[in-house]
Amino acid sequence: MSSDNERSDEPDAGAPEQLALIRETVRRAKVPRAKPRTWRGATLAGELPVARVLVNKGALHLDQYFDYAVPEELDAEAQPGVRVRVRFGAGGRQVRGGRREGGGLIDGFLIERRAESDYQGALAALAYVVSPEPVLGPELLALSRAVADRYAGSLADVLQLAVPPRNGRAETRPSPAPLPPPDAPSPGTWERYTQGPAFLRALTEGGAPRAVWTALPGPHWPEEIARAVAATLSSGRGALVVVPDGRTAGRVDAALTEVLGQGRHALLTADSGPEKRYREWLAVRRGSVRAVVGTRAAMFAPVTDLGLVAVWDDGDSSHSDDNAPFPHVREVLELRATHGRCAFLLGGTNCTVEAAQLVESGWALPLRADREQLRIAAPLVRTVGDGELARDGAARSARLPSLAWQTVRDGLRSGPVLVQVPRRGYAPRLACERCREPARCRHCAGPLQAPDQRDLNCAWCGRAETSWSCAACGGRRLRAQIVGARRTAEELGRAFPAVPVRTSGRDHVLDSVPGQPALVVSTPGAEPVAEGGYAAALLLDGWAMVGRPDLRAGEEALRRWTAAAALVRGRPEGGTVVIMAEPALRPVQALVRWDPVGHARRELAERAELGFPPVSRMASVTGPPEAIAAYLAATELPPEAEVLGPVPLPGAAPGRPRRQGDAPPGETWERALVRVPPGRGAALAAALKAAQAARTARGSGDPVRIRIDPPDIG
Repeated sequence: MSSDNERSDEPDAGAPEQLALIRETVRRAKVPRAKPRTWRGATLAGELPVARVLVNKGALHLDQYFDYAVPEELDAEAQPGVRVRVRFGAGGRQVRGGRREGGGLIDGFLIERRAESDYQGALAALAYVVSPEPVLGPELLALSRAVADRYAGSLADVLQLAVPPRNGRAETRPSPAPLPPPDAPSPGTWERYTQGPAFLRALTEGGAPRAVWTALPGPHWPEEIARAVAATLSSGRGALVVVPDGRTAGRVDAALTEVLGQGRHALLTADSGPEKRYREWLAVRRGSVRAVVGTRAAMFAPVTDLGLVAVWDDGDSSHSDDNAPFPHVREVLELRATHGRCAFLLGGTNCTVEAAQLVESGWALPLRADREQLRIAAPLVRTVGDGELARDGAARSARLPSLAWQTVRDGLRSGPVLVQVPRRGYAPRLACERCREPARCRHCAGPLQAPDQRDLNCAWCGRAETSWSCAACGGRRLRAQIVGARRTAEELGRAFPAVPVRTSGRDHVLDSVPGQPALVVSTPGAEPVAEGGYAAALLLDGWAMVGRPDLRAGEEALRRWTAAAALVRGRPEGGTVVIMAEPALRPVQALVRWDPVGHARRELAERAELGFPPVSRMASVTGPPEAIAAYLAATELPPEAEVLGPVPLPGAAPGRPRRQGDAPPGETWERALVRVPPGRGAALAAALKAAQAARTARGSGDPVRIRIDPPDIG
């Protein structure tokens, strides 16, 4: 309460008598209201009167601890790990009675209590303790610091991702008593893998095996994850599983409930709501629950005595956080496995280049099934190339050859059929029929479209195009480059009028569909699970996925295809997959042979020759051209560092929302890539962080965005 507010008895105050009575009551209270704001004249704690606090300021030049005085009244509650509020930003000018005053209130975490401060000036006092609940333990603090250093970020930014927002009602509820360890599970379907039973046995005995698991297609992988968790819990340790989305988390959650029973694991997803999620998180931190399954933010879950960390489908972009410092789940769990000496399991129906490197370096061992088991579990994959399309004129106009139609008809006799389309929506983008060069507007270079299937116009500027010809080959005939899911569903509905057609995409994602005959049109990543598996699947416009101008285009296309094909019944049950792409393409051949590991190894070898990640460590520096040049000139990069670029970045298309990292409207940004050889990633991150901290301390106006290991480098 300020001194102006205290003068309520003045004649001109105009305050009613009851308000004056309330203020008088506050004055006579044991702890006046003025103390939590300044603690002017308050007695300090007798022991350890100094609190070291991390303030919630993400600026890199403030990535340090600040010392505050602990008033005697807060001595009991001000313990390491609790949330506090402090005054920050007053400087050294406002000192009264040996105590610093002023500044704005800001959140923070109390890191430790000390007897003396390294700072020689006057200390400000803690404003108050937000909650006596210790939410930041030593292990989580050490992990967050390691993540901040690896990604050239600040500890405060990492803790924003690691510690969920407080919910007072959840904190007041006690967590249940921990249950005793369960019995060791049987191997179950892990027997299909050569080293599967041995992996579970090592977990049961308290070991720390590291494995890259190429899961067989089919519905058994959630139960296999649950058995690995149960084996870890049986040894008296905890387990953590991170999956890309809430639908996948729901499948693993159901499998854990079936294997472990109720009350032995927590589900941490954004769909749970803030109160329930925080209550589950507190149960984990308090040791009531030792098994966790969740989405990206769960990678920091404070599991007691962690014995296993597992990540499913590490190639999914959802595993890379969109907030600074942009950590990736796989890398964070690798840090936890290394520092905590616990087991590590990286699983998926596909294999990323990073996973192949873990095996190649010997950090992890492969966990796969033999070819005989694979032939039983995987569906038959057939290809359709341009040769067959050229011989089938009717199929070319309808976008589906006779093989695809026959596969759909046969599949609908026994169950649902999945149709994967690379994009949602209706209006197609067009390309030259002869050379497949995208059709562009002559005025703004925007993509041409035909919303009404007759007139051409530009999707950016809206101008009509009446005499288009291909700039590359002179052709005048167009074809649909990518037809959206809605239009595909409409075409299939007309072709099969008696069959129900369901769509699943970004706006409406289905979790599951019945096992009855139906057509299910889905965009990649939104495929629902069919009861008993799909009878067949069509993977349309595969060449469009492979042809993206990105280093990971082939890897990402294969990941999307295997994820969809894994939902189809095995070959002995008649499951068939037809992919519409050039058969000679490497990802297509890997799908036909169902050999994602071989594809990842070849990609890794090529990247090693070119010096691309993950063989090298790389960082992207994005911003205005002048800011990029000044930043790189002021950065003391390691001697081995190589700067690629800078090159201009394409701006956001007119009328489309601006994504994070895009240049503001009307501005042109550039991007430079900085590459270092293996073993020098920490030095690169430290140099970039120091230079960025110096920029922010000087108050440089132009933004420069740093990202270590960018997922998209073109």
